[in-house]
Amino acid sequence: MKLATYRNGTRDGQLMVVSRDLTKAVAIPAIASCMQELVDNWDELAPKADAVYQSLNQGDVEGSVTFEQHLCESPLPRAYQWADGSAYVNHVELVRKARGAEMPPSFWEDPLMYQGGSDDFLAPHDDIEMASNEWGIDFEGEIAIITDDVPMGVQAQDAEQHIKLLMLVNDVSLRGLIPGELGKGFGFFQSKPSSAFSPVAVTPDELGDAWKDSKVHLPLLSNYNGKPFGKPNAGEDMTFNFAQLVAHAAKTRHLGAGAIIGSGTVSNKQGTDHGTAIAEGGVGYSCIAEVRMIETIRDGQPTTKFMDFGDTIHLEMKNADGESIFGAIDQKVVQYTGPQ
Repeated sequence: MKLATYRNGTRDGQLMVVSRDLTKAVAIPAIASCMQELVDNWDELAPKADAVYQSLNQGDVEGSVTFEQHLCESPLPRAYQWADGSAYVNHVELVRKARGAEMPPSFWEDPLMYQGGSDDFLAPHDDIEMASNEWGIDFEGEIAIITDDVPMGVQAQDAEQHIKLLMLVNDVSLRGLIPGELGKGFGFFQSKPSSAFSPVAVTPDELGDAWKDSKVHLPLLSNYNGKPFGKPNAGEDMTFNFAQLVAHAAKTRHLGAGAIIGSGTVSNKQGTDHGTAIAEGGVGYSCIAEVRMIETIRDGQPTTKFMDFGDTIHLEMKNADGESIFGAIDQKVVQYTGPQ
């Protein structure tokens, strides 16, 4: 099943069922008005929504419209919980080296996770507003999951059943603010502004054989300013799978339905110490910070700049037939001019 949320002037938007080929959509207010209502009552309502989905794929359903991604909010425009992991330890290692921080061996044994702001997500085609271009604006291409109610202490082998939906995410990061915040010992806040999620959220079965061992075994495609930047396979070099991330998040608390958990930046080592750019024959990267770290190692200093006003980022994932699965995150950095 594929689902989206259309803007409708409310904080939680209008839940839409979307056809597999992303061409049609239909609202289902008689079943659920918004995504949170659906995940709150998943066992009861998801089969009803899926029946509409099957009908939509077979032909037009009464009330169906042409699906337009630019009308979408993030699937959950706001959420009770947004916890982002760092499952690709290669990325963690590179970024920590970039700011001169050592990586303890425990990072390979226990997931790293931060609690992000979830009260006001960006829509997938919203501009990224920033007051300053000196904050080290970076995109981070990731995958995220949405859970139902997860009991505290759930074990990894039992956690996958709580994964109901998957999305892409641009976890916008301000690299210039990170060192100062982490140096205070309390973690990210200002350095992690609002994230944006893909127009469409999908149930794991939509991925077919690409969903295996609680990982998505497909490339995450990023185009930066219209040029290919990254295509790492999200199923490779993922030290902690999504079931392990859910279990980690639920170790000391119950997770409420609609909790979002991210994978962290998708990153492949590609048989090298650091990975290789697409222009060099590799699969590239899912953020600018990794490129800058490699430039520092190779050349003594980074030359690739972080994002500036006017820069664009496009994130997408396609199936084996080249068809978009989640729709695309398509954003531009613009200058924020202050409260209106």
